[in-house]
Amino acid sequence: MQNSLEIAIKKGLKEIYDVTIDSVDFQATNKDFEGDITVVIFALLRYIKGNPVEIGNKLGAYLKENVPEVNDFNVVKGFLNLVISDDYFLNTFNDIYKTKNFGFVEANSTEKAVMVEYSSPNTNKPLHLGHIRNNLLGYSVAEIIKASGKKVYKTQIINDRGIHICKSMLAWQRLGNGETPESAGLKGDKLVGNYYVAFDKAYKEEIAQLIAAGKTEEAAKKQAPILLEAQEMLLKWEAGDEAVVSLWKMMNAWVYKGFEQTYKELGVDFDKNYYESLTYLLGKDVVADGLARGVFYKKEDGSVWIDLTADGLDEKIVLRSDGTAVYMTQDIGTAIERFKDFDLSDLVYTVGNEQDYHFKVLFLILKKLGFEWAENLYHLSYGMVDLPSGKMKSREGTVVDADDLMEEMVDTARNISQELGKLEGYSKPEKEKLYKIIGLGALKYYILKVDPKKRILFDPEESVDFNGNTGPFIQYTYARIQSIIRKADFDFSGEIKAIDLHEKERELVKLIQQFPEIIQNAAKNHSPAIIANYTYDLVKEYNSLYQSLPILGSENENEKILRTQLSAKVGDIIKAAFKLLGIEVPERM
Repeated sequence: MQNSLEIAIKKGLKEIYDVTIDSVDFQATNKDFEGDITVVIFALLRYIKGNPVEIGNKLGAYLKENVPEVNDFNVVKGFLNLVISDDYFLNTFNDIYKTKNFGFVEANSTEKAVMVEYSSPNTNKPLHLGHIRNNLLGYSVAEIIKASGKKVYKTQIINDRGIHICKSMLAWQRLGNGETPESAGLKGDKLVGNYYVAFDKAYKEEIAQLIAAGKTEEAAKKQAPILLEAQEMLLKWEAGDEAVVSLWKMMNAWVYKGFEQTYKELGVDFDKNYYESLTYLLGKDVVADGLARGVFYKKEDGSVWIDLTADGLDEKIVLRSDGTAVYMTQDIGTAIERFKDFDLSDLVYTVGNEQDYHFKVLFLILKKLGFEWAENLYHLSYGMVDLPSGKMKSREGTVVDADDLMEEMVDTARNISQELGKLEGYSKPEKEKLYKIIGLGALKYYILKVDPKKRILFDPEESVDFNGNTGPFIQYTYARIQSIIRKADFDFSGEIKAIDLHEKERELVKLIQQFPEIIQNAAKNHSPAIIANYTYDLVKEYNSLYQSLPILGSENENEKILRTQLSAKVGDIIKAAFKLLGIEVPERM
């Protein structure tokens, strides 16, 4: 509609005012005024001198006479509100109703792919609440980009080496007495995480003893024997010490198994895993090449740097004086490796906003090294997730464990559902499955409905409310629609022609037809929140129709068919939109 109107408006302005314009500015009509689409006349004043109301009236009269779909118009100040015919909305909806996978675009096999990195955990602790937001965002963005017509690869880099890993290993060596996940009855990632906490406790005790013996706090932190032993273990690992590497492999295998269970429960997956133990040396050759080409420079101590002050950033080290790599070196090498491994056009990094500066530097370095694809790197920066209880700290064991939170969400859904008494006649397995769908749906929707850049205060109770902008509210509407479809004992597959639309039906069709544009917009902005909030708006509009008009009870056969079709299509869109968010919908509720 917008495209055909733009052509007609350009033609009309040429005929009326003899001007040629570049584009037309459209917006949704303000609900206080009659109309379906609005032309912003103010935007035309750079081409046409005159009163915007007069210009709007002349253009409106032209469109009403020359565009069959324009039934009427009104002008409010500098806005031309166009009333579009019922026939247009009916024909549009008839096309939409027949379209399978409405809104989704098939990927072009000849185009390059987009890679989305998310999760990227450390193997010294289980996944926590922060990882949940990261995983949900990364997975959903990947699914949305795929729906927009791109081939997508999902990936993570597992941080499986370094001093923090050795801390867990050393604590297990000292205190573990051969304990395994099986003997402890714990997931492997939780067991290893317990030893990371145990290390921190022992480290603090040693610091206190050294301070009591006369050391300064700074000296005590550096000289604590347990820390020195962990540093020694890291050197042995880097040297390939057989015993240390064997212990590292065993404990990491425990963690990977635990991670897989959490990912499965959360409903996320990956096409390829990268491991820091295999990538941390990548980039050293690139740095050497960049040094030879003058991109980097060497300081007197032998360390290698890049000066980005002319670009508004700082100087950044890319190689230590002893020749060892830093995180930046590794990230340079890993990015290059990924573009070698896959035929990529874009790479999206899902990482918290505390790393904003790191990615500015990384992307700029890759540009200066001459990689054209560096222009297509994107940092999906997101805010932290807080709970009412305050900030989380892994080493102190005050982190909100991802598994525990998911279990709590299912419990919350169970308690609220039992209080509301909504599940009479369900078997116990059916109830438990539904509690999981509701609980995890509530968690995912609550996190994804918020713009990624914003910080979230997560309230489990609020997220499982069956009213308002929540996952369970939308799931309940979907289940209600499925109930209507099951009760429809007539054929509602045919096209409806020449029927006067109720205002509620028009508004619903207008929202339904936006779905393809919503997907493209969400993909462009890397924002699942756009999908989530569109779905809530759609559900509100549908519920308004449901409460205002009879659906199966309408005495007019055409009305009954159309409203049943509208219900079915809204249900399809809810299911499709929620799938993009990684959320299931229940057939009954």
